[in-house]
Amino acid sequence: MKQNLLFSAILMGSFLSTNAQTAKPEDTEYYTPIPKVITPGSVYGVPPSDAIVLFGGKNLDQWVPTKDSTSNKKWTVANNCMTVNKANGDLQTKRSFLDFQLHIEYRIPSNITGTGQARGNSGIFLAALPWGAGGYELQVLDNYKNTTYVNGQVGSLYKQTPPLANACRKPGQWQTYDVIWTAPRFNEDGTVKSPARATVLHNGVLVQNNTVLTGDTPYIGQPSYKQHGPEPIKLQAHGDKSEPISYRNIWLREL
Repeated sequence: MKQNLLFSAILMGSFLSTNAQTAKPEDTEYYTPIPKVITPGSVYGVPPSDAIVLFGGKNLDQWVPTKDSTSNKKWTVANNCMTVNKANGDLQTKRSFLDFQLHIEYRIPSNITGTGQARGNSGIFLAALPWGAGGYELQVLDNYKNTTYVNGQVGSLYKQTPPLANACRKPGQWQTYDVIWTAPRFNEDGTVKSPARATVLHNGVLVQNNTVLTGDTPYIGQPSYKQHGPEPIKLQAHGDKSEPISYRNIWLREL
């Protein structure tokens, strides 16, 4: 038995040695399909050439109030940013999306007041749903020396997964999110074929690493899935009494 194993090992070694001698570098090289050529943003705030600009600082043409908003009015636009109007409710994109790369910038006002969840609270719903908790929320909040439950602080996938780090800047400074979103897929009977996943960088720091979501992100109760397809992106006008935050330079690349 040992002789047979030794003989087999010698034959395999001989085969691998011969194969390595005859192999060529081009055996493991391929040239198609060729990746699409795009122009990256050349300066701060300039999106890549294939991006869908959702807000470029001039108007809110890509946005509508949500169906459950208390007003048909949008937020205010000034100085190349849009500022939450809490009296007018949430905004969402006119278009719906499935998988995407999203860039978005926000600013907590320098005169922010309040504590915990009542301090610069907003949210980016990566897929807004017309039922239940309203979708899958990436939390926006001031957590620069402001504590709250960790799965509800900035950088969290709300009430599910805390961020890997607290990368907050001081209030008054612009902050960035870069998100890779993979929407959930469903079987014909409505069961989950593959769950949603999100990778998130906050101010250039990885805070969610291909995180799997167990469902939507309710304030009360457990997350759950319900079948849906492409959905809008929603920005939250949170009902706390702290000063409203602003957004700018919002662009998206469909994947």
